[in-house]
Amino acid sequence: MALKTFKPYTKSSRGTIVLDKSKLWKGSPYKPLTKGQNFTGGRNNNGRITSRHIGGGSKHKYRLIDFYRKKQNIAGLVERIEYDPNRTAYIALVSYADKEKAYILCPQGLKKGDKIESGKNVEIKIGNCLELKDIPPGTSIHNVELIPGNGGKLARSAGSSITLSGFDGDHAILKLSSGEMRKVSNSCLATIGIVSNPDQKNIKIGKAGRNRWRGKRPQTRGVAMNPVDHPHGGGEGKTSGGRSPVSPWGQSAKGLKTRKPKKSDQFIISRRKKRKN
Repeated sequence: MALKTFKPYTKSSRGTIVLDKSKLWKGSPYKPLTKGQNFTGGRNNNGRITSRHIGGGSKHKYRLIDFYRKKQNIAGLVERIEYDPNRTAYIALVSYADKEKAYILCPQGLKKGDKIESGKNVEIKIGNCLELKDIPPGTSIHNVELIPGNGGKLARSAGSSITLSGFDGDHAILKLSSGEMRKVSNSCLATIGIVSNPDQKNIKIGKAGRNRWRGKRPQTRGVAMNPVDHPHGGGEGKTSGGRSPVSPWGQSAKGLKTRKPKKSDQFIISRRKKRKN
């Protein structure tokens, strides 16, 4: 999909860059595979805000995506490619030979009318789903399981992919887009290809109102608050906060490691690359 720019008739249109969705399905989603959502506005059952900067936004339904690729060795036909307001990637509606339908993550290059399949001894082509041990090293994959039968967990956002580097006994070695190298069971399922919509990262919203349509409320800097509301608040005149950056609850906002040890840490060969400041 291409990007769309606008002539600078207004201040907001001058910098706006959005996705060209002219080739996507323009109708409503497939109703049996949708469900309603409760928008909380970031508040809990007592009406107190527990997640800040959430509220409003356009009303939309959740699309039920088949991350498990449950239809094993049953051919499916791609009916259409759709926009999904709940994720950055596009989704594809697949009609299977047994008359059932399912939404899957749409890989880059998948088109209406293509045939896909999941299971053993299927062809290595975009959209097909196989166990890692049946995929040749060097292949780009997405929607990868961490535990066999537990559904795809890795590489599900727009433009993301994982490279299958090789095998070590009963495990496959994966190189994630972050640079992390890790092992997972070679019985885990993965889908061939790169997730669709790689131009998502080049979008410029152009105006604050578009964030409100997405359900994001404005953020207020801590140094602009009163001392009762934030550790950086108060002071005479314009101040820098007077201390190292912290959250409203006093937790360090730069460099503090909050990740707790997990059982899966033993399968991480090398950590992700550090960002350059």
